[in-house]
Amino acid sequence: MPARVDVMMPAYNAASTLREAIDSLRAQTLRDIRIIVVDDGSTDDTPAMLAALAAEDARVVVLPKDNDGIVEARNDALAACEAEFVACLDADDAAFPERLARQLSYLELHPDCVGLGGEVQHVDESGATIAGMTQQGDPGLADPVQAPALEPYIVHSTFMARRADVVAVGGYRHVPNSEDSDLFWRLAERGALVNLPEVFGKYRVHTASISSSIINGRVMAVGSQLGALSALRRRAGRPDIPFPRELHASLRAAMTLEKMCTVAARDLEADEADHLRVAAAAKLMELSRYRPYEPDATDCAFVRSALPHAAAMSAKNRKEIDWYVTVTAARLVRKGMLAEALALTPPRNYPVAAARVLLSR
Repeated sequence: MPARVDVMMPAYNAASTLREAIDSLRAQTLRDIRIIVVDDGSTDDTPAMLAALAAEDARVVVLPKDNDGIVEARNDALAACEAEFVACLDADDAAFPERLARQLSYLELHPDCVGLGGEVQHVDESGATIAGMTQQGDPGLADPVQAPALEPYIVHSTFMARRADVVAVGGYRHVPNSEDSDLFWRLAERGALVNLPEVFGKYRVHTASISSSIINGRVMAVGSQLGALSALRRRAGRPDIPFPRELHASLRAAMTLEKMCTVAARDLEADEADHLRVAAAAKLMELSRYRPYEPDATDCAFVRSALPHAAAMSAKNRKEIDWYVTVTAARLVRKGMLAEALALTPPRNYPVAAARVLLSR
């Protein structure tokens, strides 16, 4: 007899946080669950810890494999699921006790909802609460036309859905550093996505996260906007953008944001390539507001070169992009990165950027 909910957890060298994550699931008020952990070729104490946890609790199912990447690990976990409902928790996060019960109740009462998440308590590497972090908005307001796209984002470690829906849209794809938001774009085509106004767990923010380096930030900026362009194609009844496994490595090898956009544009029409340039530029500025990196001189020059493509955007979107430019420029100046700020900012934006520097805004 399948469990009510199967929880999917990829783990790679996660020994420092793994027990807290799994124990938070073992402590759920909803007892009828399975915890499916894919050990993606860990070389630390993760395998031994998982063996001990599985011996303590038969609900913990361990699937060891050679290291193959996060997309394959998530899809392997999905393939092992049997429950009607599936949920996610990453190995460095934790779920509060009522999370699964409350989410399951909502999905059962709302058959039009194909997936949901909620709010999180942001914590640092040591587990201390980080104040002032923004919560995710309403995924129902997602807009792939904007630059950067307004994504239907759900914190992945709070995600729950019907397994049939996740399988029907093809599971996870190789959208670089954005396999989660790409899944949400596709699920949104089948029904409603919801972020409930409840705190469902702890979400760890640390320097080892996938988007905490400028290279990974550039990859995410491109990958996330490719996912949005893919959604636009499907809306128009056009063939989807291909996402070969090799794309992630190709983007990383390209190094700069400009070269990454050139690589990604190989499967795009000319207007899509232009949109990608300005959308990826805006996304990198967005990410740098709350990630531990800043755009360097090459990024700033690329952003400025991409700005003319914003002419095709709505007036509201152009104003938003100008806001990103002036806010980023002011922050760079305050950090002593004057050359980068000048490379980024068109002269018409100088007055507003200067005012932001003076007003610390």
